Amino acid sequence: MTSRTGFFVLSGVLLLVALVCVGEGVQLIATGKPLGIGLGLCAFVVPPIGVWFLRQTVRFGRASERLARELEAEGGLPVDELKRTAGGRIDRDSADAVFARRKDEAEASPGDWRVFFRLAVAYADAGDTPRARKTMQHAIRLHSTTEPARSTA
Repeated sequence: MTSRTGFFVLSGVLLLVALVCVGEGVQLIATGKPLGIGLGLCAFVVPPIGVWFLRQTVRFGRASERLARELEAEGGLPVDELKRTAGGRIDRDSADAVFARRKDEAEASPGDWRVFFRLAVAYADAGDTPRARKTMQHAIRLHSTTEPARSTA
């Protein structure tokens, strides 16, 4: 199963659970008992949080894809230069070497979203997903702040 398919399946399950949660909340409130009413109200809080999280994930994915398409059009996508083991896994030393180079590039150009995009890819290749996501979010913010300047020129 691809990540995109998995995402859509999990999104559908999340929305189904949200509907069930709201239905159960209505039934709990209908009991008229204070505990049932309290639990029923709590059941109404959970779905908006899940939907908000889903929305944020979709926005992040779309923004990341938009940056990747733009970088590809410029010919600036990072090339896969990593060594791999016989089993196909990324060699840790190779990933660390590429990461060090990408980090130096980001330190040299702190306002360029392109270098932070490539740094995020290097973080992901090195297996540091939380930092990869945070760095990609930084690249997205940099891109959105420089985007109006490009469109007026």
